[in-house]
Amino acid sequence: MSQGIEFNRLMLDMRAMQMDAMSAPKSTAVPEMTGSSFSDMFGQAINKVNDTQQASTQLASAFEIGKSGVDLTDVMISSQKASVSFQALTQVRNKVVQAYQDIMQMPV
Repeated sequence: MSQGIEFNRLMLDMRAMQMDAMSAPKSTAVPEMTGSSFSDMFGQAINKVNDTQQASTQLASAFEIGKSGVDLTDVMISSQKASVSFQALTQVRNKVVQAYQDIMQMPV
């Protein structure tokens, strides 16, 4: 008998919650997106890759002119970082283009 009472109480609680939800004012306003958009994030990534490549070029130029304190290993590491970051950016771009093409080829 206690199971029946618990079930009835549960049903009453659910109905009360349903009534509360139905009587609550509906918000029709679209919430503002506070996060960064994809284009902002992609632009930041492009800028970081550009900065990495410029730093690598400056380090290589400093080594070429014989500036003291510039080691060949630092130049090579910087060059590889710039290369890897550019390749990663290129792959992301390729994936975005492929996704766009897939969406455009979908039947409406």
